Amino acid sequence: MVATAAELQRFQQDKRRWWALVVLAVGLALIVLDGTIVGVSMPTIIRDLHLNIAGAQWVTSSYSVIFAALLLMSGRIGDLLGRRSLFIAGLAVFITGSVLAALSGSAGSLILARVIQGVGGAGILPATLSTVNAVFRGKDRSAAFGVWGAVMAGAAAVGPLAGGLITQYASWEWIFWINVPLGLALIGAAIALVPNTSVRSSQGESEGGVAQPAAHFDIAGLVLSALGFGGVVFGIIEAPNIGLWEQTSPLTAGGATWPRTWPSAAGISLLIGAVALLVFLVVELRRKQERETVLLDLGMFTVPTFSWGNLTALLVAVGEFSMIFVIPLYLVDAVGLSTISAGLVIAAMAIGAFFAGAAARHLAAAITAPGVVLVGLFLEVMGALQLAAEERVDQKIWLVVLALVIYGLGLGLASAQLTSLVLADVPVAASGQASATQSTVRQLGTGLGTAMGGAVLSAALSAKMSNLTGPAAHFAEPLKASAGGVLVGLRDQGAPPSIVGPLAQVFAEATKFSLYASVVALALGLLSAIMVRASVRRGAHELRTPTAPRPETSTPAVPADGR
Repeated sequence: MVATAAELQRFQQDKRRWWALVVLAVGLALIVLDGTIVGVSMPTIIRDLHLNIAGAQWVTSSYSVIFAALLLMSGRIGDLLGRRSLFIAGLAVFITGSVLAALSGSAGSLILARVIQGVGGAGILPATLSTVNAVFRGKDRSAAFGVWGAVMAGAAAVGPLAGGLITQYASWEWIFWINVPLGLALIGAAIALVPNTSVRSSQGESEGGVAQPAAHFDIAGLVLSALGFGGVVFGIIEAPNIGLWEQTSPLTAGGATWPRTWPSAAGISLLIGAVALLVFLVVELRRKQERETVLLDLGMFTVPTFSWGNLTALLVAVGEFSMIFVIPLYLVDAVGLSTISAGLVIAAMAIGAFFAGAAARHLAAAITAPGVVLVGLFLEVMGALQLAAEERVDQKIWLVVLALVIYGLGLGLASAQLTSLVLADVPVAASGQASATQSTVRQLGTGLGTAMGGAVLSAALSAKMSNLTGPAAHFAEPLKASAGGVLVGLRDQGAPPSIVGPLAQVFAEATKFSLYASVVALALGLLSAIMVRASVRRGAHELRTPTAPRPETSTPAVPADGR
């Protein structure tokens, strides 16, 4: 049953609301952790399931792309049918995906399980934010959002280290098994402690007592956006392996093989994805003109800070998750670190982000929020550039740690202030969807970043394999096919340095190209952030002009990824 307006008002004064916040925060931590915990475990998963680079990319990207595709729609469902109901349903689906992931014995089964987890996560995340927004008021709301954001950042930072610990001392399957008891406990706690709020809880019962939500769902937008994003990501991931337009190797799935006389499935997928996204834009514009519910209000992108800010967030996410995909492979396969050591190295990024996040607000008072974003993105570019420029097998680990700390400092500064800049000029009536849109953009950047990082790594490996001579040349194809995993097996078998050394060097050089691609994405994000600052300054000038009306603006909302 959905809570009535009177029941919600009573709960807003009840001390149990803080226990409800705990339940929601742990649920949030569960799905955020799952998004980052897989990275450090990926080299082990690749070896155990015999994944190639494309398979490894899909394990990460499938979760993010499905998450992004369903986020806007699932939030609307929760608003209409009940947010606790959506939260519990999301947990149930997420637990199911986790069980299937832990039991996976092949690439296909693990990717399918990750898709199911993404569906569940897309239900959990907006339900937590919307419930916090409905239950807390005044100073309590600020405190609750602070807890929510801290949990988001903390879980993301703990992910790599947790993945390393679990994989090192148990097995990679346990990064998924651990979700099952936590998810079941959360379902019970949610039933007992969390109110089932909805739009009617805040606005009162609709006339007739029963809403008709089906008419409010933009099914066409959901299908077109999912087809578009999925098609583009599929094409980027598979093109290095099967060819962009002319087939270089056959694509097989479920026992079926793509016809050799046809153009490559990667190129066709990119074409279909691009067309689907174009049609999606047309459909959303038409629905908006006819005053129908839209999945994405394109009118928000006429606000310069919102459009440039979202582009910045997308590019930064692409650069960040491209790095996060390839760095664990480099550390474990090329350098030879254990998974827990790799997790500790990557956790250095969280150290920089923690200290920078705490200082960002004070720094903004001195150089403005746009200035903080620019400083942060400059540090991100410098940290990524240091990683790329010095990437080699004999790289001193402390230099990797230093580069990641620098990058983390920039991430903490930029993330802490970019959200408020993106949402500051959005009209009040659109603030909720604007927040959800920004979260969707970030999730899409996560999937695209993983796709880009793996695609460049695969292409670079293909180009560099010709440099291998002697006994090492026999392992060139296995090196690419295993995404570097063959190096761990060779070391375990006591292979001589004459074989391991050249292979590791080729993998490190290929990783360097992938990291340079991350630098390019981050540098473009920095240029986009300069446009954000220019838009802010132009808006401030217009507000100082007596003839310019002051636009109705919203209090910055916390986005659905907390950043």
